[in-house]
Amino acid sequence: MRCRLLLPLLALFLALSPLPLAAREKLTIAAAADLKFAMEEIVVAFKQAHPADEVETIYGSSGKFHTQIQQGAPFDLYFSADIAYPRLLEKEGLAAFPTRPYAFGRIVLWSASRDARRMTLADLADPAIRKIAIANPKHAPYGKRAEEALRAAGLWQKLEGRLVMGENIAQTAQYVQTGNAEVGIIALALALNQELATKGGYALIPETLHQPLEQGFIVTRRAAGKPLAKQFADYMASAEARRVMARHGFVLPGEAPK
Repeated sequence: MRCRLLLPLLALFLALSPLPLAAREKLTIAAAADLKFAMEEIVVAFKQAHPADEVETIYGSSGKFHTQIQQGAPFDLYFSADIAYPRLLEKEGLAAFPTRPYAFGRIVLWSASRDARRMTLADLADPAIRKIAIANPKHAPYGKRAEEALRAAGLWQKLEGRLVMGENIAQTAQYVQTGNAEVGIIALALALNQELATKGGYALIPETLHQPLEQGFIVTRRAAGKPLAKQFADYMASAEARRVMARHGFVLPGEAPK
């Protein structure tokens, strides 16, 4: 009889107790550096509905993340500034679900020391501009597009000796911020951030000078059994997440540039 009384009490206790730490989930997200400010907002909003779970975001070069995932890096989601990288991983069987596009990026001229709002690529030929920062085209999509634009404008060979290359687009912006370069070709999503927007302004580089910066993400194969990974992936398509992305200068799938 005593055991029969204790069992309902034990069930009630377990129902009201907080989840044990082992039952809580953790996500590790690898994200292109241009997403830093937008993703920080999105993660904060997502965690409001998942307060017990942990979301860690690591920012860097899309190309380097691609290689690291091939080598077994423990990432649950991978957001790339070039949709080609996650599609390659999908073909290799390293994605839990098909690649999802999430945005188109834009490149801009930006400077912390001069007014860049009326600058064009042709202005970079000015001898007074001794150093120009771009992301490394070998593994950074924004660097690839910067090179394409400079080649299309007939400036690559003239300026190649003055280029300073960042490992990713955030480091590229940092070079300009710290005076290691007078002008940089960076992501609009970074130029719109308050920290950079108060300095020098920016000028959009015509999209006709480079291939589209279509961006995409995957849930990696290692996260196939993680409900939280799928929930975060689905949240990226929500109205709330799309508003954040648009506010940070991204052109969203299915929408025209503003």
